[in-house]
Amino acid sequence: MECGTDEAGRGCLAGPVTAAAVILPDDFKLPALNDSKKLTHKQREALRPIIEEKALSYAVCHVWMEEIDKINILNASITAMQRAIEQLDPKPEFIAVDGNRFKPVEEIPHECVIKGDGRYLHIAAASVLAKTYRDDIMLELHEKHPQYAWDANKGYPTQAHRTAIREFGSTPYHRMSFKLLPEQLKLDL
Repeated sequence: MECGTDEAGRGCLAGPVTAAAVILPDDFKLPALNDSKKLTHKQREALRPIIEEKALSYAVCHVWMEEIDKINILNASITAMQRAIEQLDPKPEFIAVDGNRFKPVEEIPHECVIKGDGRYLHIAAASVLAKTYRDDIMLELHEKHPQYAWDANKGYPTQAHRTAIREFGSTPYHRMSFKLLPEQLKLDL
């Protein structure tokens, strides 16, 4: 019984970091499933209900800005994955982690796999769930703060997002431990 886990939103300036963990049946096949970054929004939205229906177990967890600011984004990403794994029923006997850093969950063996979301279906499934659940949150937050264009940039540091921060300041949904605006180059004349 093996689960895959991945996160979404690690490089964002606003919103939570979201992780998912997924246990798929041995005979699971879904040719369109791939790393969520290689799929369109429409493809991810079409795959999500299939993954949720066919998975033996899945869980999604968000770590919010306040906690990110306290423990840093790497630890927040790992924490989100750990919390998602802890919600799985049945419990996995092995964990496949997308990326190169992880901290053990209980005594369950794990392996970190760089670019695992493009190599293993259960990690790809976790990638899709993490991305779609996080996108849903950013769309809700966009309704409260439309000037930041979170419906389009999902909190990533785009030019439009940074221009809005410069004009309107930060919100409670921004990660204050992140450099929201690049420092201006100053010349001593």
